[in-house]
Amino acid sequence: MTRPIPHKPPVKVSGAQIVVSALGEEGVDTVWGYPGGAVLPVYDALLTSGSITHMLVRHEQAAVHAADGYARASGKVGVALVTSGPGVTNAITGIATAYFDSIPLVVISGNVPTDAIGKDAFQECDAVGITRSIVKHNFLVLDVEQIATTVRKAFHIASTGRPGPVVVDIPKDVLLAHAVFSYPASVSLRSYRPHKDGHAGQIRRAAESLRAARRPCIFVGGGAIASGASDEITKLANALDAPVANTLMALGAFPGTDARCVGMPGMHGTYEANMAMQHSDVLIALGARFDDRVIGNTSDFLTATRTIIHVDVDPATIDKRVSVDVPIVGDVKSVLRSLISMLGEAPVDRSGREVWWQEIDTWRARRCLTFDHSDKVIKPQFVIQKLWEVTGGDAFICSDVGQHQMWAAQLYAFDKPRRWINSGGLGTMGVGLPYAMGVKRAFPDADVVTVTGDGSIQMCIQELSTCKQYGLGVKIVSLNNGSLGMVRQLQHVHYGDRYSSSYMDALPDFAALARAYGHVGYRIERPEEVEPVLREAMSMKDQTIFLDFVIDPSENVWPMVRAGSGLTEMLMSSGDV
Repeated sequence: MTRPIPHKPPVKVSGAQIVVSALGEEGVDTVWGYPGGAVLPVYDALLTSGSITHMLVRHEQAAVHAADGYARASGKVGVALVTSGPGVTNAITGIATAYFDSIPLVVISGNVPTDAIGKDAFQECDAVGITRSIVKHNFLVLDVEQIATTVRKAFHIASTGRPGPVVVDIPKDVLLAHAVFSYPASVSLRSYRPHKDGHAGQIRRAAESLRAARRPCIFVGGGAIASGASDEITKLANALDAPVANTLMALGAFPGTDARCVGMPGMHGTYEANMAMQHSDVLIALGARFDDRVIGNTSDFLTATRTIIHVDVDPATIDKRVSVDVPIVGDVKSVLRSLISMLGEAPVDRSGREVWWQEIDTWRARRCLTFDHSDKVIKPQFVIQKLWEVTGGDAFICSDVGQHQMWAAQLYAFDKPRRWINSGGLGTMGVGLPYAMGVKRAFPDADVVTVTGDGSIQMCIQELSTCKQYGLGVKIVSLNNGSLGMVRQLQHVHYGDRYSSSYMDALPDFAALARAYGHVGYRIERPEEVEPVLREAMSMKDQTIFLDFVIDPSENVWPMVRAGSGLTEMLMSSGDV
């Protein structure tokens, strides 16, 4: 007689182990974080995870920035782990930075036990309430049985539609409770149905307008990067023989060295990009927001007679700042595939294209990005040009925020998407070094360079310690002008050269500081040293190198459109102020 096999009840594991297992199911290989009491159960569970590496940063803000940089470069969802109270509040700037640039993140935070919520417990704060306006969604998980499903939802929401950060807040007692781990293969959210394929009728209207256009212009935003639409944008540009303007967040979506690329439009964009945008008769915007730094004064922008086609996966973005003629809600890549197919059904009228390109060449002849080279003092533009030459234009360039950011955007011609990693919407100083850490983790064999300034780098400079601990060989190019350069420039343009609190009189010796952290540091003061030191730094693949370039403190970023002015009202030099 065969004895029956005794039934074994399913094994229950802790909520913390469920969190780690769920991350494993999502293919997560890296978590950036900083431990604390409320989240220690997760840290204990991470010890037995064979597939997930935790990267210990020196500040929670850097944890989220590093996860953000990882996501921007790889296209995957970045993950950060922080504790309750100050852990969450320190992460706020990183979360907001990702939100305004539509970057997919999942930020897991610990909270005080459920029976202590609302009772002013030690390190208690309302993570859901604090982050509500700067996340795509957030969750407070009060039942251990809901952890796995919630994590699945978080990754789904973060990575689909218009991407964005999602916060999952879990009280400590829920992390310590036990349940059977079961991960859902998919989730369905009744109130969340992002559009992917655009309306066929609207796409046909767009095709008809573009086919008949005499002066078409393609306006590319960060949404095109998110959708992976670079190949389709190139096909569209070829089909139309049209100029392409990449916004700050879209550099590399269309190759910067292509003859059809007119550069970056907007406040510090090129003359030819702004003029092409303003004087086009059909403008197609792909994943762009028409934000104030790009189109300047909305009323002035709309004085031109043109047909505007706007493609975006987020319906709330369309008609938000600019009224458009052909709205198309859908994923840029998917919509462009349909649009290109429809354009191929009949010939594109190019009868006016030669005249249009002649006009663009006239604008290009202004050579708006030229600068006066010096053999006595280092010009910041010269450093960026040499950086492009030394790296072959193929490095990941992570930028902080300020004048250095604009010089890098203007002069480092990006030919590939996801190689330009910077903060656009929020304009967050201090992101450069943690961004580089995230990119280097995603692509350990790639050249990863942070372009920064003496102001920005000090906001997260403690992460040099993280670079040392994990052997993240990033290169730091600091354009040191002894001031908060962009603030100083605005004071020059708007405040009659009254420089209030924009100079720094107690800067550290950055090269020595880098050496104190265990890295290599150089201070460069002569133009003839620029190229050799860049080549030497890039040859030391596995080491973090801090290059402190002492630049001409009088240099400003030109061209410039004053806030509130129109795209064509450009200041070309200090003489126009």
